[in-house]
Amino acid sequence: MTTPRPAPRRRTPRSRRVPVLLLLLALAVLAAGGGWLVTRGPAALTQVVGPTDRPLAVDGAPAAPPGGATPEESPGTGDDPPATREVSGLDPELLARFEAAQALAAADGVELRITSGWRSADEQQALVDQAVARYGSEAEAHRWVLPPDVSAHVQGLAIDVGPTEGVLWLGDRQQETGLCRTYANESWHFELTGPLGDPCPEPWPDASHGWR
Repeated sequence: MTTPRPAPRRRTPRSRRVPVLLLLLALAVLAAGGGWLVTRGPAALTQVVGPTDRPLAVDGAPAAPPGGATPEESPGTGDDPPATREVSGLDPELLARFEAAQALAAADGVELRITSGWRSADEQQALVDQAVARYGSEAEAHRWVLPPDVSAHVQGLAIDVGPTEGVLWLGDRQQETGLCRTYANESWHFELTGPLGDPCPEPWPDASHGWR
């Protein structure tokens, strides 16, 4: 009597195994560094891109803030909402306009938050020192950050906002919100420049206009 041979194991086709491996890779990346974006690329490859929460310059190119950090990474800032003193030190009208803009953005499904508000003179000077160390001169550093005695942040008259989606949303609604982008090289930096509803003036090329 012939013993029946066991049925051969069915091998998973290679075309079905690849997506599983890609899914496992994507899950591993998300577990290791939350907030990263995984997208499908050509030829069923996975391209890992991120973090995506960094503001862009007005022309869409990555900006280079003082010290090489994004506003979220600069001293006195963070991904979490700013400390109470950062908000309480702001001009009341500036804060009121931001809170109104934040509510409008939320209604559109867009996150908008302050990443840096009021700064002490010491915090501002620390940013200046970082910028000088990076760019090699005060003149170049002041394109990105001004000394404490002329900084709108120290006076409570400026805010940096994020994330990128919120930056772009606010940039499209400057006149409506009364918050104006003041520097072309800092898409995240907004100030009051006039009565609510007035058109915003053209932004300065960079912050150095207040120093030179």
